[in-house]
Amino acid sequence: MSNVPRMHVSRVPGKRVRREQDGKLTIDLWLCRDGAFDADLPLRLTPAEAEVLHAQLCYALDDESTPAIDSGYALPDCRRPVVGGGRGHRP
Repeated sequence: MSNVPRMHVSRVPGKRVRREQDGKLTIDLWLCRDGAFDADLPLRLTPAEAEVLHAQLCYALDDESTPAIDSGYALPDCRRPVVGGGRGHRP
């Protein structure tokens, strides 16, 4: 049996992405090790890094629906179909 711990990272529920005074964006994350909470971790991104992540997420989501959207939340502009394009934006 391996002694390597199982690690899992997830967003902290209820905490929004925020812009810091230095201009970077921070996403609060939780680190769990072997199923137990271990630490809070801030993921700090430059605006350029955040924009690339945003484009990659939109591309990965493509036309998929999510429970939040199914519950009546409007799609953000970047996920709406392009007029005459029939599909969502592509990065």
